[in-house]
Amino acid sequence: MDPTRSVVLLTVREALHNLSSSEDGGHILSTLGALKRYLRGAENPALPREQEEFARMHYSAVLRCLVGRLSPGWLGLLPDGQLEDLWASFFLEGPADQAFLVLMESIEGAAGPSFRLMKAAQLLARFLSTGRMAAVMEGQCRPLAEPAFPLLQETLLTKVVGLPDHLGNRLQQENLEAFLPQNYFPLLGEETMRALQAVVDSLRGGWDCSVSFLSRVLGKACVHGRQKEILGVLVPRLTTLSEGSCLWQRVCWRLVESVPDRAMEALLTGLVEVATGPEVLSRLLGNLVVTSKKARFVLTRKILFLQHRYSTPTLQSLLGYLAMDSQRRPLLLQVLRELLQTWGSSSTVRHTSLPQQRYVSAALLISLAHLGEAELRDSRDELLASLMAGVKNRLDSSLPAVRRLGMIVAEAASARIHPEGPRLRFQYEEDELSRELLALAAPLPTADSPAEAEASPGAAPAAAETPDGGSADGGVPQARPEGSGSDLDRLALWSLLLPSDDELVPYDMSGDQELKSGKAPAYVRDCMEALTSSEDWERWEAALRAVEGLILRSPAAAREVSVELAKVLLHLEEKTSVVGFERLRQRALVAVAVTDPAPVLTLAAQELSRPGRLPKAPQCGSLSPGSQPSSTPAPAWRAVVEERIRSKTRRFSQSSARRGPDARPNEFNLVAGCFFFPLLRHFDRPLVTFDLLGEDQLVLGRLVHTLGALMYLAVNTAVAVAMGKALLEFVWTLRFHGDAYVRRGLLSAVSSVLLSVPAERLLADLPDELLEARPWLADVAEQDPDEDCRLLAVRALLLLEKLRDALVPPAPP
Repeated sequence: MDPTRSVVLLTVREALHNLSSSEDGGHILSTLGALKRYLRGAENPALPREQEEFARMHYSAVLRCLVGRLSPGWLGLLPDGQLEDLWASFFLEGPADQAFLVLMESIEGAAGPSFRLMKAAQLLARFLSTGRMAAVMEGQCRPLAEPAFPLLQETLLTKVVGLPDHLGNRLQQENLEAFLPQNYFPLLGEETMRALQAVVDSLRGGWDCSVSFLSRVLGKACVHGRQKEILGVLVPRLTTLSEGSCLWQRVCWRLVESVPDRAMEALLTGLVEVATGPEVLSRLLGNLVVTSKKARFVLTRKILFLQHRYSTPTLQSLLGYLAMDSQRRPLLLQVLRELLQTWGSSSTVRHTSLPQQRYVSAALLISLAHLGEAELRDSRDELLASLMAGVKNRLDSSLPAVRRLGMIVAEAASARIHPEGPRLRFQYEEDELSRELLALAAPLPTADSPAEAEASPGAAPAAAETPDGGSADGGVPQARPEGSGSDLDRLALWSLLLPSDDELVPYDMSGDQELKSGKAPAYVRDCMEALTSSEDWERWEAALRAVEGLILRSPAAAREVSVELAKVLLHLEEKTSVVGFERLRQRALVAVAVTDPAPVLTLAAQELSRPGRLPKAPQCGSLSPGSQPSSTPAPAWRAVVEERIRSKTRRFSQSSARRGPDARPNEFNLVAGCFFFPLLRHFDRPLVTFDLLGEDQLVLGRLVHTLGALMYLAVNTAVAVAMGKALLEFVWTLRFHGDAYVRRGLLSAVSSVLLSVPAERLLADLPDELLEARPWLADVAEQDPDEDCRLLAVRALLLLEKLRDALVPPAPP
């Protein structure tokens, strides 16, 4: 046996025997002092070969023995805490990886709360605060004399990253602040930076190092969901260090490249969010997106197409990173093609939520801004075809927000893809979203073509006057205007002689009235004739303003032409600039429908179902004996007396004096079926004019919303149950419709049924329909891509819960 090994072995065996059996404080102190000679940095150190042999073969056994003797009585064998300080120094001054593993082993092996457990946890917290975790990771970065044991590294990795979980499980309510995740992972980031600094120093000194263990620690921490804590410390430091150092850049590239594939997505998604700008991403990642298939999938597919939680600056950083290098720019062009195909797909328009569509639109416009005209010119036909297909699909959508998004993107994208061609122009109101999207599509200034930057309109300053009266535009002096000299002097003289605008007295025109040659029609039929065939615009306007009053004054005459008049008003176009045109036409339509409700629709139903909409008609019966058939108004003495009594009476509450709405029957009761069932009939039959189950989704959506409104207005009517049953069958037929606007109407219709049909009748006549609707509503509330649909489904589920609570009494406690 090697003499060095035999000497160290004998010394350690004797020391372990003494530590295990002795209760003499002085003897234990001398024994620990003899063992401490084998630790690095001791006062009287042993030979380097002996220190290496002790660290490699005997250090862990000594630490386990020290943990096993730990007790209040054992530590009290020496005064003033001498023995505890010496005991702790063995863990803080020896090989860090072995000390860490022994401490974790003792903590996890403790049977329950105990003195030994708390002392070990406190020592581990001290171990972390003194920077020993950096020594643990640094030891795994240096080349080893013997091949590393894979199981040991995997165990070390698990303990390092999972330390908060392990300590939280063991310490429970007595957990220490240092072990909380929000405190530990920033500390782990700081220790990782120290280990990286040691790696860079070793490389500068000519020593080989590996960062694979640090990569695995970083990846595993990100998989645990701690990207924000650890990357929030690492990325700013690495950004500063890599700015002027090629060595640090190479270390950063290798650090990310060595992350296992299973952790690459978690790391990259966190890194893209924390990095500030494409330059930072380029320094930290290099051409990783080109060399790694996993990184390419995450950066060019997962973040852009399968998620939409990232901010616009994050998208700009990512797409700017792809545009910064010639090897990465082909990927940016490929991303643009796929974004346009996705944006233009009819399936995307139907089944993707509006926030995700906005996210894809922003990524598309940012990609366009980074690509030059030459790159876009080579793929112009393909890009334009995808763009036009997307414009058609979006303009066909029933949702105004989707149509508006299509208009904004089409305008901006067409101007970039085909700048010399005709520009697409749409009419939409400008708001913050439109301004943001249009700003994203603006081409970015490029540093490679300074001549173009100087020639660009933004770079050219406005023509400025020079001291000699010329302009700075090419140095050519401007010609003086004609009529200069004495002519200008004469004009100035005349301006002094003529009175100024302030001296002119305005003419009073406050009493003037506009003269109109057209006379308002006196009959309903004359109004129809004026609205359909008159070329006299003043007469046309007068007829539009008079038609509502004529209908209300002559309901019998209006009923004779109600259907024709409703058609005329429905298709009426604004031929002149009439103030309040839409309001006038709507009121006239409501008047027609209220006067003759059976043939005509929804606003009339609302008017009919509203209690107290008309004053109570006088009773046409025989007069009482005391009454006189006189046209003179009733005497006002009663009102005077009541007013005096009211003024002299002191009331402690005014609530009793308030009158509620008059209890009137729902006048919609008699015609609800006439409104509802004809609309529901033959909805699945394609006609020559439109196909409700085909392309005419907007008409179908309006139909569904109208049916829901009619159902809601039919509350307290005899036909409400039949209407509810028919409407639920209609909803069940279309419940999986692809258009979000139609699905919103269907969900609103379900809520209308639950609100309008009495609860007892719902359970008695519609139990199967309610039973089928519940799981469908729950599925929509969880999985529907449209946010409004999810909200409507939740409201319908709440109505179902209230219905159940109202009919089923709660169980006794």
